[in-house]
Parts: sequence; C-alpha cells; structure tokens
Amino acid sequence: MLIHPWDAPHDDTEWQQWLTAHDFGQLAVNGLPGDPPHVQPLHFVYDSGRGEVIAHLARPNPLWPALDADPVVTLSVVDDYVYVPGPWQAPPDAPPEHGEPTSFYAAVQLRCTAQVVNDPAQKADLLNRQLGHFQPEGGSARAAVGETPYGRLLSGLRGLRLQVTNVRAKFKYANHRPEEIQDRIVAGLTTRGGPRDAAAREHLLRRRGA
Repeated sequence: MLIHPWDAPHDDTEWQQWLTAHDFGQLAVNGLPGDPPHVQPLHFVYDSGRGEVIAHLARPNPLWPALDADPVVTLSVVDDYVYVPGPWQAPPDAPPEHGEPTSFYAAVQLRCTAQVVNDPAQKADLLNRQLGHFQPEGGSARAAVGETPYGRLLSGLRGLRLQVTNVRAKFKYANHRPEEIQDRIVAGLTTRGGPRDAAAREHLLRRRGA
C-alpha cells in the first residue's frame, strides 16, 4: 500500500481510534507451498493497550494448517471509501472534464504474529471479551467451560490472538489539494449524500483542521 506523506496518520491515536470503531476486516494467511493465500473475512477486537487483536474461527476452517505452518499474517481493514468524480478535482484554471477521478478511503493493515488458542477456558475468555465489545448492552449468556448454552460449542472453534508487530495506516482524502478544490469536494459529498459520503467528508475536514 502506497502511503504519501499527506495521507499518513497524524499520530497513532488517529488510526487506533478508527480501528476500534471499524472491527470487521480480512485476515490474510500465507498459503502452503503451491497454494494461494487464504483471505478470511472476520469480526475482531483490537486491544490497543495489549497491542493485540482477538478473534475466533470455526475449527473446520481450511486456513488452520497454513496458519500453523506460518503464523505471520496481515489483518486488513478498509472503510469510509467513496468514488470522487473527476470534475470535483479539476484545477481552478482547467475545464471540469480535465479533473482526475479518484478514490478516497481509510485503511489500516496490521502485520501480526498469530497464536492459536485451543484451551477451552482461554477460548471462553476470548469469546467473552469479544461479546463485551460487540454487545455491551448484554442480553447473552457468558461462555464458560462445561456450562450451557455455549460450553458445548467451545470444541467447535479455535481462538486467535494476533500480536501486532507493524502497522501501516492511510487516510486518503485529498489533504494535499488546494483548499478551493477541497471545498468543492466537500460540497460534492454533501450534495450527493451517498452511503459513505458523510464519513469521507468528516475525514477531509478533520484532517484539514489538524
């Protein structure tokens, strides 16, 4: 992933806060010799205090042999993406049709060392930590070894601890463009009102202010 200086996060807090609120990504695991990489969509919980990601997958998942062979993985998260029409980015002294269309997006890639968790009590702890993140209002029983309703299900999954070793983050929102062009993009996003336009607009304005 190419990261220009103007697209880099201002500090670690920027990408950490974004990642905490964007907790669904794709886990890339190197394939066994002769096989392509595994790319597994999954919900996860990022714990900045521990520098780790926790998740779980079903025991029959085909990626386990590859993960056992090579525990170095990448967790990729992309969101707040929009298409920007060319005329929005046209230079002030050029016709609108000469503007360059592009994509805006936020992306974080975590390079990690994976630890597979098979101990039932540890798996229950991981599940309860995830449940506390995704369902803080409660309403579901806690997982506990040998207890209903989830104790019998623990054998059907494996837990994952991903120790973060490197981070690459990018917020591509035209912050190197002149303010006149940025203002035109903000107006375009506001008027269009697409599914992620508001989030993209907020990124542009927030990063310009910083």
